[in-house]
Amino acid sequence: MTTPALLPLSGRRIPTLSPGGASSFPHHRATLRLSEKFILLLILSAFITLCFGAFFFLPDNSKHKRFDLGLEDVLIPHIDSPKEGKHAPGQVEKLRKSREELQAEIQTEKNKVMEDLKKKDAGPKPLPPVPMPKVVGVSDGEPPETDAKEKRDKIREMMKHAWDSYRQYGWGHNELKPLAKKGHSTNIFGNSQLGATIVDALDTLYIMGLHEEFKDGQEWIEQNLDFGVNAEVSVFEVNIRFIGGLLAAYYLSGQEVFKLKAVQLAEKLLPAFNTPTGIPWAMVNLKSGVGRNWGWASAGSSILAEFGTLHMEFVHLTYLTGNPAYYQKVMHIRKLLAKMDRPNGLYPNYLNPRTGRWGQHHTSVGGLGDSFYEYLLKAWLMSDRTDTEARKTYDDAIEAIERHLIRKSNGGLTFIGEWKNGHLERKMGHLACFAGGMFALGADGSPDDKAGHYLQLGAEIAHTCHESYDRTGEKHKPKKIKALV
Repeated sequence: MTTPALLPLSGRRIPTLSPGGASSFPHHRATLRLSEKFILLLILSAFITLCFGAFFFLPDNSKHKRFDLGLEDVLIPHIDSPKEGKHAPGQVEKLRKSREELQAEIQTEKNKVMEDLKKKDAGPKPLPPVPMPKVVGVSDGEPPETDAKEKRDKIREMMKHAWDSYRQYGWGHNELKPLAKKGHSTNIFGNSQLGATIVDALDTLYIMGLHEEFKDGQEWIEQNLDFGVNAEVSVFEVNIRFIGGLLAAYYLSGQEVFKLKAVQLAEKLLPAFNTPTGIPWAMVNLKSGVGRNWGWASAGSSILAEFGTLHMEFVHLTYLTGNPAYYQKVMHIRKLLAKMDRPNGLYPNYLNPRTGRWGQHHTSVGGLGDSFYEYLLKAWLMSDRTDTEARKTYDDAIEAIERHLIRKSNGGLTFIGEWKNGHLERKMGHLACFAGGMFALGADGSPDDKAGHYLQLGAEIAHTCHESYDRTGEKHKPKKIKALV
């Protein structure tokens, strides 16, 4: 009876038995097995690879010497090898300096370093004095109408309630979460505690006569506001809220600290303009100066409402500092836009700062486009109506908007649609509701005696926006208006 095999016989080599019972194992084989050939081939391949690697990748001796010489030149003064036992002229004298001479040279270098440090500690040079513009309507007393006075008092009460709550629960943070009763920051301010609410509220506090609250905000800014942080911020948001807020507080109060802080921040934003076209990045790191754009913005484009909403603040910075760089940056943007072709006379919302070409052909007077048009009109007003280039650019843009975007709904409501890739979308973003006031503000000075027309158009837009509130159950604004239009 045979014992069953524990392993399959296939693949196993079983020696034959000789008649005498001894196994007939051969002393040698004429050929190698396939597996043995494979192992030898692997060993040979590894050896060849090692040889080639040694030949191509080991350091070249001549290069190594040059690297050493280069490092030596950096660390110590380089002295050429003497030829025929002679030193080059002046070398012996340099090596024979006395200890006193070396100490004197070291002390001189120390003094230079100390002087440089003192200059840095002294801070920026004082800004040149400039005439302060007359601020109208800040302290004109109480209104004679009882109804107007009651409304004003109620608004002031609401402002004080909001400020006191922020003072208690979110002081120094950028914003306050009112339900959670704690401070927080969004990515537009780099998640740093820059006190955005404090800076943004200063002019409102002053105009409302809340001077104690204004003083608290000023003290926080003097002691805590630091723009040397490693934070990536939105150029647009920081410009309108911080630089705009600080400049407004300076013009209202005359306190120099606000002007100085505004200029310090503006210098941190200038690296954002270092692009091939001069169109600034959307974001910039306040410490490193590195900029970038939002990833979602039409293949890394800059946004019209962001780079087009810098003009007023930067013109004032040049006025206050005497530094033309700020004015030149925003005027370059205007000149570049004037040279570009615009589909149907409309400004697309996206512009690539590397190529200088439009991104997606999407035009809106709401989000992504809104404040570009607002700043054109206000630049003209701010210049005492002398910036005719800004006014013409505004008028041309509004004419194209009225021709291609403004329509009436079946119910008779006037709305501003959005243009996308050659087609009108019959929807109106809530942010476009500011246009009612813009049309009214720009009516005076409009071409061809169209002041009455634009006043009426502004009123119609405002009525549509009012209806969008009034027709909701909670009387709150909708983000987009579609059902009405």
